[in-house]
Amino acid sequence: MQELWSQRADAAEGAVVARHMRRLWGLPGTTLGVVAWPPVRKERMFLRWHYWWQAHLLDCAVDAADRDLTPKRRRRLNKITRAHRTRNVSGWTNNYYDDMAWLGLALERAQRKHFVGNRGGIQQIEMELFDAWAPAEGGGIPWRKKSDFYNAPANGPAAILLARTGRLWRAQEMADWMDRTLRDERTGLILDGMHSTRALVDAGKPGEMERAVYSYCQGVTLGLETELAVRLGEPRHAHRVHALVDAVDNHLTRNLVITGGGGGDGGLFNPILARYLAMVAVKLPGDSDADDRARELAAAIVLNSAEAAWENRLEVEDNPLFGADWTREARFPGQGLHIASFTEGTVRPSDVPERDLSVQLGGWMLMEAAYRVAAAGF
Repeated sequence: MQELWSQRADAAEGAVVARHMRRLWGLPGTTLGVVAWPPVRKERMFLRWHYWWQAHLLDCAVDAADRDLTPKRRRRLNKITRAHRTRNVSGWTNNYYDDMAWLGLALERAQRKHFVGNRGGIQQIEMELFDAWAPAEGGGIPWRKKSDFYNAPANGPAAILLARTGRLWRAQEMADWMDRTLRDERTGLILDGMHSTRALVDAGKPGEMERAVYSYCQGVTLGLETELAVRLGEPRHAHRVHALVDAVDNHLTRNLVITGGGGGDGGLFNPILARYLAMVAVKLPGDSDADDRARELAAAIVLNSAEAAWENRLEVEDNPLFGADWTREARFPGQGLHIASFTEGTVRPSDVPERDLSVQLGGWMLMEAAYRVAAAGF
């Protein structure tokens, strides 16, 4: 099974490389992901580039290098990192804490595992996230600068990065805040976020909850709690993982396959859940029955989801094209349709979401997650 999933991950990587990856503005030593396929001129020229999608492109490239390090893969890590810094123009950071957290995670992994020289960028992002902590306003860290919205998609990846860079006390504070503030008592799932201000806190009033449930909120929470369970060994972190894996199985899967999906930013939501379920399967410590059950259930969801996505792919020019919804057959994206666009802080999907880099990157991320699980013996 390990070899099978390695082959499928190779194929998914090859599809993204062939269809999406291009030099940035023709500059040597750079590569980024064109955000649509087939692309129009705006995409080919990287006028649209979607910062956080490119962060996950780097993260997937790290996955591939972990799986089978080659000179070409090592060069690709440096090219993506260089292109991201160049295209962002103003530096490594932007105004969105969730975006910065995703890039920080990818840069940290590339530096730690494959010696990609980007320590200055990691430290700059780390300090932005550390300084954004706002307990006086009810947070958490906000979604973006000058926002009153404190959400899981910012706090989860930011806390994972802070744990990995040695700020464990802050990472644990953030995990406790998420569990206390964002966990839905009825389902056990993590809600999107909360609007809060200092005035509300001073008046003793709760913030206004955004009760939407997104799969990647569960993913980053599982990743954070697993990271802390490994590093701190305090029982509450493993207990939270046990409960949340069960909640994901009960509410977000059908026959052990993650359901739903979409394009635009949503193309990455389910893959992020799969990435961190794989982390649970491979890294959650402990030898209790509950630990074993959480690892086995997390692995089963990853493998079944990956099998469904693979079976429902299209083959286009000998490369897989993944569906936005892994339970349904993928659709071929034609030209002339509406392409994903950035609106009010969110990238909306293309008319045919399979056109979006996020969806195809998500298929690659899922195949890499399945490989890690299979390589661990599940």
